[in-house]
Formats: sequence, C-alpha cells, structure tokens
Amino acid sequence: MAWFLLFLAGLFECGWAIGLKYTEGFTRPLPTALPLISMVVSVVLLGLAVKHLPIGTAYAVWTGIGTVGTVLLGIWLLGDAANVSRLACITLIVAGIAGLKLTA
Repeated sequence: MAWFLLFLAGLFECGWAIGLKYTEGFTRPLPTALPLISMVVSVVLLGLAVKHLPIGTAYAVWTGIGTVGTVLLGIWLLGDAANVSRLACITLIVAGIAGLKLTA
C-alpha cells in the first residue's frame, strides 16, 4: 500500500507542476487553486508512504515520478521537445526508480 500511495503522490506532483503553467503568474484563481491543492495532496500522500518506506528511497521515487511525468506531460500537452537525448535521460530516471523499488 505504501508504494501505491507513493505512486499517487508522484502523480499529484506532476499535476501541480503542470498546473503552474496554467496559472499565468498566479493571476487566475481556479488554475492557481488546483496546483496548490495538488501540492498538499502530494505531500500528505508522501508523508503517509514514508511511514513504511525509507525516506531517501521514497523521496527519490516521488521526485522521479514527478520529473518523468512532468516531462512527458510537457511533451504531450505543451509541445516541449521530444528528442532522443531527453527521452534517453527519462529512461535513466525510470531505471533508477525501478532500482530503488527493487532494493527497498
């Protein structure tokens, strides 16, 4: 269950990171509120997960999921570059996340 909570926390991290793009400098109330709510949910879920997982592993996986998800959503939703070197680096992050899960 802790790994599932951690995964959800990572997804919410993607949500707030991508959501920041739509706040237009925090001038739009609803697009500003949603990332803030997502931040709180993400940190709460991380806090629940670290009750059962090593903090270093959990934090690295949480930020890794957030990083990978945000880059992929940036490519898909915002037209960010999707070149070979960026995708190779994302693959390395995913490999690191998998390695941390296998050794936790």
